[in-house]
Amino acid sequence: MKKKTLAVLTALCAPAAIGAQQPDVETAAATITADDYAWRIGVIAHDSMQGRNTPSPGLDRTAEWIASEFRRFGLRGGAGDGGFIQRYPLEEVRVDGEASGLTAGSVRLAFGADLLPLFGTPSDVQLTSELVVISGSTDMAALAAEEVRGRHAVVVLAPGQTLGRDVFGLIMGVRAAGPASVMVASPAADDAWAAQAARSLRPSVRWPGNEGRGGGGAPLLQVRLSSLERLIAGSGLSLQELQARAEGPVRAQPVAGTARLVQRVTVGQTSAPNVVGILDGSDPELRDEYVVFSGHMDHVGMGAPDEIGDLIFNGADDDASGTIAVVEAAEAMAALATPPRRSMVFLVVSGEEKGLWGSRYYVENPSAPVEQLVANVNADMVGRNWPDTIVAIGKEHSDLGETLARVNERHPELRMTAIDDIWPEERFYFRSDHYNFARRGVPVLFFFNGTHDDYHGLDDEPERIDAEKAARITKLLFYLGVEVGNADERPKWNPESYGRIVSDGP
Repeated sequence: MKKKTLAVLTALCAPAAIGAQQPDVETAAATITADDYAWRIGVIAHDSMQGRNTPSPGLDRTAEWIASEFRRFGLRGGAGDGGFIQRYPLEEVRVDGEASGLTAGSVRLAFGADLLPLFGTPSDVQLTSELVVISGSTDMAALAAEEVRGRHAVVVLAPGQTLGRDVFGLIMGVRAAGPASVMVASPAADDAWAAQAARSLRPSVRWPGNEGRGGGGAPLLQVRLSSLERLIAGSGLSLQELQARAEGPVRAQPVAGTARLVQRVTVGQTSAPNVVGILDGSDPELRDEYVVFSGHMDHVGMGAPDEIGDLIFNGADDDASGTIAVVEAAEAMAALATPPRRSMVFLVVSGEEKGLWGSRYYVENPSAPVEQLVANVNADMVGRNWPDTIVAIGKEHSDLGETLARVNERHPELRMTAIDDIWPEERFYFRSDHYNFARRGVPVLFFFNGTHDDYHGLDDEPERIDAEKAARITKLLFYLGVEVGNADERPKWNPESYGRIVSDGP
């Protein structure tokens, strides 16, 4: 990419009052362009980054490239060692197939051949309990918790039924009843099962000492339909009859005897990167307060090839778009003749897709005490959908919403309106990295354009990004950061929101 030139205006006056723009602010904002934005999206959402799974070599390459950009802008490193890369520890977990299995009487089901983890990170399990078979998909109230509690629950689906939202709801409803485990009967053919086994038995990662997202409940597994048939043989239950009533009320039927489930895992150590760059503030009294810009550079890696052989989830919108918004905002801030009074942190995290891991680690190991972080501006998926609208989630929880409204009104040339959360039922406020800042008492705004048909799909490609729109959003974030950075007072929480959201502990 050609190096951009910046005609820095001569400073003609002292720092402006709150709400006014310094003469060089517009010039610095002009460094944020659609061409640069599109080029940078093409770098980190390229096939060579292999979907940026956490952890992976592609994620590490992405982090190193972002660090090199921060270094080129003249930022200083914000990691504990003074560099730009902050690594956080993870555990690598693998199922021990030989030591794991389920035994009932003379029947033994082996991991790989008969059983697989369903999703989530496996953990050590050793449970002997009765078996109960769950069929039906309506009227969950008909399922008495005492019929399931403490037992291995096997869920039988209708022929051809897949793990969609309805089935997921059924599985989690059964799990909520307190079973020893939940096993879903899979009708997968040999080739499909072998492919699932290859994926499921690869090492997975988790936050040290816990089960990651969704940990703490009964283990979730899948069992081959033919293997289940062996398991219930002689019990008086018919697999065909169980499948046939899959559309009826949910029903539990016990299987005589007990089953012993053993799932052994081996645990190793690994790590993943965050990238942290800091622009020091210009005010001796306020430079120890920080405005944090954040986005997550990770995505979901690679899957099975589609009909044209594509197997890389490029994650251009989710969240190369937010990541590049942070990088572009950093370049513009560094181009200012006089930095904002407060310091700016440009934070690009990983592990968001696994459970907000990187941002969790950062707020527990910040560049400065968390009490000195005055605001978090988070960008996650800002490159698609409407050309003139962006949702700013969290506006109602602090006076950052009022500040944003002023900035938005002051810049009609951006043709971008920041609106309230229009999907409160989806609980997006709790689903991206800003939430880790909010629960530690930092006022936040979360910029988000909503999901689309390519969300977590193979078609979330760089060429589908609306770079012109995303550049305008990034300018809005830049102007907001300048406003908050130069204000006399730090942002303030709505007291009611503070009581509901902020946690006393990590």
